Amino acid sequence: MDDSGLAHVIERARMLFDDGDVASARMLAAGAYDQAKAAGSYATRFHAGEHLIRKARRLQGDALLIETRAKITIATEWTAAQERGEASKGGRPKTVPEGNGFTAAEAGLTRKEIHDARKLADAERRDPGIVERAIAGRVAAGLEPSRANLRVAIGTDTATAAERGNNLYETCPEAMHALLALESFSPTVKACGRGAIVKMLEAAGYEVEISDLVDYGTVTALGVLQRVEDFLTSTPEVLASELGGGGWYTFGPDIATNPPYGPALNAFVAHALRVHRPRKMALLLNLNFFCGFDDADRNYAMDECKPARVYAFTRRLPMMHRDGWDGNESSSRMNLAWFVWEMDQNGSYAGPTITIRVDWKDYLLASNRQESML
Repeated sequence: MDDSGLAHVIERARMLFDDGDVASARMLAAGAYDQAKAAGSYATRFHAGEHLIRKARRLQGDALLIETRAKITIATEWTAAQERGEASKGGRPKTVPEGNGFTAAEAGLTRKEIHDARKLADAERRDPGIVERAIAGRVAAGLEPSRANLRVAIGTDTATAAERGNNLYETCPEAMHALLALESFSPTVKACGRGAIVKMLEAAGYEVEISDLVDYGTVTALGVLQRVEDFLTSTPEVLASELGGGGWYTFGPDIATNPPYGPALNAFVAHALRVHRPRKMALLLNLNFFCGFDDADRNYAMDECKPARVYAFTRRLPMMHRDGWDGNESSSRMNLAWFVWEMDQNGSYAGPTITIRVDWKDYLLASNRQESML
């Protein structure tokens, strides 16, 4: 791989972007991305030195960052042109008067690319620098920084049937505001998903361990990339504590998460209590989890390992839509609650279970309360 030549092309694309020639920068960066991707695949396939693979991925990441920034700029300008009536919105008859507008193809992107770039732009507005961090996290972990993974990592990918099967429904901040006001955790908390819970735990001063079955490219505030693992086969790094009457018990990091619903839910909760044994675990669950008797894992989690507290929301939480959903939003139809398990001084989850009714609006930050009351 002529990395010096490829690096020169990427630097040229960066200069063009900085000078405002966004279209040329995108084309150069896209070509460099494809070359670096091919070089990395070739090096991996033929077991080239690890330093060559890392170099190819770093160049691929640099090219992807410039290309993505260029696409975001073009899509933003396209949106502004549409609002001014200078770009065709499609359909018949023509929506631009006197033919003075331009088409998506003339802007240099397909309509799908513009749609995807708008989502990336929205993500950047919500969390400035998220694109660069997602790419850097992949490179630092020795993983390929691909276009597809970037869309998944930031949450702009359209969910396929397979992705819907991952049951990723990001936790709404209203639920987390209530939990953090009602419960405190150990300094380190284990979480999973794309980062909705992670960011709020970190903002509250906790260090977070993250892992998930799906590689979302989530990175902690300390720059640590999520682990990719199946929680149902995972084991924790356990600690030991002395019992009051002699002997020892083991425990793992605290857990706070919105677990995957569906067939794996009961096994997920039981595995956490049997194997990970957190001192405290908070799971956002359907209130119906309190019921049921024909599943051994459910009975274990509710009868043999009694939750200490169940915070049932009297007001339904805002709808948590499927990952990647960009359709019309609706209100929630599910009654949810935080189920909290807490280990006692004997290393047991003995309960008794106390049920507490709470209204999430009582725990909103002052800046958010007024908006939610409208």
